[in-house]
Amino acid sequence: MGFLLKCTKIKLSILAVPEKTLVKTPKIIAYGFSLSSLPLLERLKASKNVDQVFISEASALSAEQKIEGLVESLPIAFLRDHWQKNNKLIFIGSIGAVVRLISPFVKSKENDPAILVMDSKAKNVITVLGGHHQGGDRLANELAAALEAESICTSDSFTEKRIPLDCFGEGWGWKRGGDNSDWRKLMIRQSKDQKKVVFQSEGSKLWQKLKACSNFSFLEKSDPIAFENIDLYIGKENRNICSWHPPKIIIGIGCERNTDEKIIQRAINESFNQNGLSLLSISCIATIDKKNDEIGLLNLSKRNEWPIYFFSALELSKVNVPSPSNVVLNEMGTASVAEASAILAGDQGGRLIQEKQIYYSNEEEFGAVTIALVEVAKPFAPHKGELHLIGSGPGDLKMLTSDSRQALTRCSAWIGYGPYLNYLESIRRHDQVRIDSELTFEKDRCQNALDLAKEGVKVALISSGDSGIYGMAGLALELWLNERVDSRPLFQVHPGISSFQMAAAKLGAPFMHDFCSISLSDLLTPWNQIEKRIKSAAIGDFVLAIFNPKSIKRDWQLKKTVDLLLEFRNPRTPVAIARQLGRPEESIELHTLETLPFDQVDMLTILVVGNSQSVIKNNKFLTPRGYFSN
Repeated sequence: MGFLLKCTKIKLSILAVPEKTLVKTPKIIAYGFSLSSLPLLERLKASKNVDQVFISEASALSAEQKIEGLVESLPIAFLRDHWQKNNKLIFIGSIGAVVRLISPFVKSKENDPAILVMDSKAKNVITVLGGHHQGGDRLANELAAALEAESICTSDSFTEKRIPLDCFGEGWGWKRGGDNSDWRKLMIRQSKDQKKVVFQSEGSKLWQKLKACSNFSFLEKSDPIAFENIDLYIGKENRNICSWHPPKIIIGIGCERNTDEKIIQRAINESFNQNGLSLLSISCIATIDKKNDEIGLLNLSKRNEWPIYFFSALELSKVNVPSPSNVVLNEMGTASVAEASAILAGDQGGRLIQEKQIYYSNEEEFGAVTIALVEVAKPFAPHKGELHLIGSGPGDLKMLTSDSRQALTRCSAWIGYGPYLNYLESIRRHDQVRIDSELTFEKDRCQNALDLAKEGVKVALISSGDSGIYGMAGLALELWLNERVDSRPLFQVHPGISSFQMAAAKLGAPFMHDFCSISLSDLLTPWNQIEKRIKSAAIGDFVLAIFNPKSIKRDWQLKKTVDLLLEFRNPRTPVAIARQLGRPEESIELHTLETLPFDQVDMLTILVVGNSQSVIKNNKFLTPRGYFSN
């Protein structure tokens, strides 16, 4: 661990910090012009794709038509209340009416909100304003995926398949810095397809491998090119150029009781200025749990949207620090607050780049604050990261659920077994990274996805079928649960169509009564346990869906399974061999237990074994529920 500075006492001075640190939580708001928009407003509200829904007072909404949370408002009044850059406004109605309505409010691309227009039948989602920096294009794509609509984005980056340099970093958990005029110049250069020089010292570099980056020159530290020639900087330092800042710096804070928020903010500003760091590279703040009611600290955290981590005195006392204090020990029960909490917040994997420094208040203010800074090895922003477990279905894009499609649209990185990613390749955008993985590397695949999500990246971890049925959801969840609670990114499982469901649809109705699924793979489950389950299913007269029935190395388990079943079932029990379901090579054959051709079964096959009531009629597989027997 490297220590750069010794503990000193500093008289706090007022600092001019060029970068804005105040960020408000975006709100997605939908507004309908007429009663025809009401069904879509209800749909958007129920799906939680929007935060608030409004309808024009002129729509003459009846008492029977009112829905929970729907607000009536005149269009002009609505715009006056919600026209701010951090809002995303969705209008349902004519695009011409929207353009005429918003024209008096339009000022600049930096300050205007994202404006989207949808027709009442949800056939099209059109980005009108704020496609890049305000996230309009991303929202349009997500809504289109969720509603099975068409997204219409007309930005140059979208139509020409270029990386939207002024907004792409948000999907990786970074914050944008630099002057707006410089960004405008950079985007003009990009539109002319001029070569761009990029220097990246922090954060994932996976995006650099995209085809859309072929016209970029990535500068290495050893290159002789001066920084004056850099068009885009990605790192933790404060640069007077277009920048993206990954969350690399953790702030450890100790303070006197009732210390003013202004003092804490100024202390942070000065610490970052003297270390040449950007405030936009802040990951989180950390302190002792005795400060969990400190108003100034809490307000600072809320205002800047910096997560705050609290640790007990016992936890902090176990951390080795360069500047322990007996005074702090006597008062707090630990010899360090600022240094120890900063180190702990980074899972003890960080480097202390500023030992604690004490800042005092001015005469008109109250309190004192101690600041320590830790740089983590990788960006740390689990509060921004998202890990989406996606079941891609059998491979046919028509079988991909809208929920999964929306999640895929949202994610900057797709991770999965190569052939499974191939099935989805046609819907992957030019700015989304594909990370191929091999079979038998499931743990590495899940860990890689989780690590990226902890950095603040929105990640899709893809399985075939349903990820919760012999897919990646279980392993990913185990790894996620092993993380410290406050280090966990969003974890969400999106259902997919499993092969046994697809088989059922193709066959008729084999699973109309009690059924179970069994995998014959003994790589993770001992065979004796699998055998017990087969016997139990046979005795219980369950219909069976058999996964992983046979591979090159596992060539005897299927014959053994059939022999076990024949101890309890009629040899003429129907069995279906369903192979490559939903793909061009799809094939389905009907057999019985006694006639099952083992040589036609492989790892791309799922078997459906009927119960004592199952029958084959007119090439349809039926397990009666019993309606006609009552």
